[in-house]
Order: sequence, then structure tokens, then C-alpha cells
Amino acid sequence: MQNQRENLLKTTQKLTELGLNTGTAGNCSVRSEGDFLITPSGMGVEEMTPASMVKMQCDGSYEQDKIPSSEWRFHRDILASRPEINAVVHTHSMFATTLACLHQDIPPFHYMIAVVGGDSIRCAPYALFGSQTLSDNALQALIERKACLLANHGMIALGRDLDDALAVTVEVETLCEQYWRILQLDPNPPLLSEAEMREVFKQFKGYGQWAK
Repeated sequence: MQNQRENLLKTTQKLTELGLNTGTAGNCSVRSEGDFLITPSGMGVEEMTPASMVKMQCDGSYEQDKIPSSEWRFHRDILASRPEINAVVHTHSMFATTLACLHQDIPPFHYMIAVVGGDSIRCAPYALFGSQTLSDNALQALIERKACLLANHGMIALGRDLDDALAVTVEVETLCEQYWRILQLDPNPPLLSEAEMREVFKQFKGYGQWAK
């Protein structure tokens, strides 16, 4: 488990290095021995150590003398409902959050939308941070997807491990920036058709890390 604690810390640090989170914003989790590890509440990345990571059980209980991220509910619920997913990353990154504040789904303006598992990135309806309603909304937006936006909040990205979840996070933020920039030029940009996206999914089956 020590290695998982170190990897979770490294992922959290990387999100800050890449500018995808600032201050105490965002959180990450990883499946661990039937339960999960999650980043602590209200602690800056520079203060965190591997020992800061919080072990949680699916019933919501956690290690003594530690406080898990207030968003632990959607981490728990995603890991419980998606056995193929072993890591969850949540960010308040600039462009994903900007579009989330517009309650904006991301349509198939670019073929790389397929990295999330479908032909769109959905935006879940707004709910109070840390609430069960937020978790319920996120789970709906994540059906057959590896990422979603959270209205007036940020982004969630999923992966088979922490590296995969981080890669999805970076790709989604890039797509959100591209889409935001396109909207400055054309509020109704041309989109790929369902048939064109089906071809993309077929091609992705043998394409690099996304085929795994």
C-alpha cells in the first residue's frame, strides 16, 4: 500500500505542476485492497506526504486522525460501480471548468473526443460539492464514459490506473481548451457525424494507450 500512497501523491503533484489544479482544489483516489486511498481534505500539495493519503472503506469510514477529501462520495461510488476503473481524478482546471460553468456538453468537434469512450463529454447538473446528489449526477454523466464535467465546478476523469486517469485528464482539458477557442470563432462549429465517430472507435481499438 505504501507504493500506492506514493503514486497517489505523485499524481496529485503532477496535476499541480501541469496547472490542472491550484491550491487545495481537486482530489484523486485509487483502488486499494478492496477499499480505496484518497487525498486529504484542505491540504496543499506542498504539505502532503505519502502518509497524508487517507484509506477509506466503502461504508464511508476512514483512518483515524485523518480527514478525506470532501468529494469522497463520488470517488467511492465510481469505484464501486465501475470495476474496470481503478483511479479517479477530479480537477478545477481552467478550460474544463469554464465550459462546466456554462453547463456545456462537449460535442464531437474533434475525433479525440473518443478517448472518453463516447461521442461527447457530458456535463452533469449542478449540485453542492461533497453531496450525494453531486455523486449521483456524476455517475449518470459517466455512463459509458471515462470523463465528465460538473456544472459550475470542474471535471472528473477515470482510468484503469493513476497514469491512465491522468492521461485522460490532460486530454479532456486540451479538448476543452480547443472547443472554447473554436466557440470564439463560431458558436455552431461543424461536428463529426455518428458514422464518422464509429470509424474513429474502430480505429482506436488498435491505437496506442487508448486501445488498452
